[in-house]
Amino acid sequence: MYNQDNNRLAAVEAILADFFLGMQEFRKAQAEVAKSQAEAAKSLAAVAKSQAETDRQMKEYQAAADKRQAAADKRRAAVDLEIKKMSASIKQVSQQMGGMANSNGDMAQDYFFNSLYLRKTLFGQEFDEVKTEKRKIKKTGVEVQYDIILVNGKSVCIVEVKYKADTDDVRKMLSIKDKFRQNYPEHADKQLYLALASMSFDDYVENECKKLGIAIIKQVGDTIEIYDEHLKVF
Repeated sequence: MYNQDNNRLAAVEAILADFFLGMQEFRKAQAEVAKSQAEAAKSLAAVAKSQAETDRQMKEYQAAADKRQAAADKRRAAVDLEIKKMSASIKQVSQQMGGMANSNGDMAQDYFFNSLYLRKTLFGQEFDEVKTEKRKIKKTGVEVQYDIILVNGKSVCIVEVKYKADTDDVRKMLSIKDKFRQNYPEHADKQLYLALASMSFDDYVENECKKLGIAIIKQVGDTIEIYDEHLKVF
């Protein structure tokens, strides 16, 4: 009987020993879990802190970028405004220059027309008519105009008037003479002369006129001078 009680007591003690050992291991495991959770919480806190710092930096960067963009937009608007002002100024100057060019052209036209109208003599010939001629061509509907035309019974002289002559004006004279006989068949049998009248010539333009046989009419003081030694009939 005594041995049986001892055996049962030993069994109980073994069970309790196992229980307490299990509890120790459980507590140890709990401690490790708690430690892991604490480390995880610490890591999460560090991540949250890092994310918060990143968010702060991004906000600062975005604010700085917005500020730079606003400044750039302001500068661009200022530049656009200056460009508009400059374009308006250029347009105004162009209009003024165009008006001056037209005014100078009208002055040259009046000066040479009046001078030749009073003179009526060119290249040793007396001309009966001195006029500005404009005609609309029926076949094409195109209107042609000649600055000054001098006409007599045997000759016609076409005078192109410029305030300041250039080489393009010399070339234009050649196209004028090609079309004149088509546009004015009543003068088809007459000798045709060409002259370029200008308030100002440079040497190159004068030489071109001489090569092509076009007379040169200049303003010299209060009168005009005519250079026709090289003149030819077209």
